[in-house]
Amino acid sequence: MTTQTFKLKIVLTGGGTAGHVMPHLALLPEMKKRSWHVFYIGTSRIEKHLISECSIPFYTICAGKLRRYFSIENFLDLFKCGVGFFQSLYYLLRLKPDLVFSKGGYVSVPVCLAAKVLGIPVATHESDVTPGLANKIIIKVAHKIFYSFPQSKKYLPKDAFYIPLPVRAELFQGSKDRALKLCDFKNEDLRPVVLIIGGSQGASRLNQIFLSSQEKFLKIFRVIHLTGKGKQTGLKVPSSYYEIEYAGEELKDFLALADLVVSRAGANSIFEFQALNKPMVLIPLSQGSRGDQVVNAKAFEEKGLALVLAEKDLTSESLLFTCEEALQVLEIFSEVSALEASQEALKNRNTFLDQLAGVCVKLRQIG
Repeated sequence: MTTQTFKLKIVLTGGGTAGHVMPHLALLPEMKKRSWHVFYIGTSRIEKHLISECSIPFYTICAGKLRRYFSIENFLDLFKCGVGFFQSLYYLLRLKPDLVFSKGGYVSVPVCLAAKVLGIPVATHESDVTPGLANKIIIKVAHKIFYSFPQSKKYLPKDAFYIPLPVRAELFQGSKDRALKLCDFKNEDLRPVVLIIGGSQGASRLNQIFLSSQEKFLKIFRVIHLTGKGKQTGLKVPSSYYEIEYAGEELKDFLALADLVVSRAGANSIFEFQALNKPMVLIPLSQGSRGDQVVNAKAFEEKGLALVLAEKDLTSESLLFTCEEALQVLEIFSEVSALEASQEALKNRNTFLDQLAGVCVKLRQIG
């Protein structure tokens, strides 16, 4: 039995934000090619919406948010975690998977703890430079730990395995022509295209700052603006500005057309931009987070892949200046073609699956 031929029965878990789900979506097509039996355990939040289109069974549990500060809601959320733990026990006993693979987020904690109680191997992946609270708990029960920032190594056990974060295959199939048509941009227009992304939850302040500078901004750039749900600006500037709340299938085309991406610094997104060879201006989320985006952005800036604009320094002037500077000073990351980049991403996805299968193969050999 080899890692390539082993037909795994695997439970995926992770959620709360899109970043805890997208790597699963990147790996799913290759799992199906290997005839793996795949199931998902999560809450009824964003992970259920994203997984609903993937034709795999989804099992819903309760999960409480893990906070680092006192809140009266902590008591209710502890109860939710307990309910989620027993729900996970029930589903795992029914499914009898070979492995549980977690992408983090508070929903994954009860699932992984239930797997530990039942003797089911657990693998987890840390996307950010520093582990979040959920992964700090899960690492203690995990048989295999993956990470994608080299800087993460010092925060993890010695046997943790470095591997680039999985990137969705479809992102390499974008079409500039489709994006031009959708946005009603003219091919002969030489203004660079800036793709502004606020993240799956949107970024109200970034939207407001862009609006205050849009007249100057659109003289220099064309803009594709992902505003976030319910946060469209209503701005109408034909041939210069196109807005949409959320991009699904269109995202790959927007990225193909973009000369520069302005974004928050969620790990999943910035690794996708890197794989697609896109210069970035990163505005990491600072308030209401544990600071992981700030550290992620710094790591990319140190590698020369991005310019960082701190949220406290975000103004209409600084946004415009930093975008202009980014196109001047950020070098092309590599000379590889889109085909070569796609092949490298496929290689990384298959290596990831080999490692997951290897956990079970090794344990069976020991057993």
